[in-house]
Amino acid sequence: MFKYFLLWFPMIVIAIINGTARDLWYKNHLSELTARQISTFFLIVFLAIYIFLVIKKYPPQSENQSLFVGLFWLILTLGFEFGFGLLRGSSWNQLLDEYNIMKGHIWILIPIWIISAPYLFFKILR
Repeated sequence: MFKYFLLWFPMIVIAIINGTARDLWYKNHLSELTARQISTFFLIVFLAIYIFLVIKKYPPQSENQSLFVGLFWLILTLGFEFGFGLLRGSSWNQLLDEYNIMKGHIWILIPIWIISAPYLFFKILR
């Protein structure tokens, strides 16, 4: 599992590059909400490519292990997201607001994708 721990770190880099691209290129031309929605979509695509390559090169030993990898990455991701957000001074309400679908915030798709992609790609590549 240590390799999957190490393989999680590039996902943070991908997310940071994606957010930087949003802030530098298209955020000023769109509403904040639209820019975040587009950024979420692109992050899902970029993570799909990365996770596919990871699962292809380092396939889990079983369906259960692929599910565990997704859960493990989800825990790491949420820990990082909320921990870093709190360190930056965001409140719990601000952090949780990103998951409010009723306001058009679709960030919830990222954790759903992170937990399910390893299993999905394991099944596809099998």
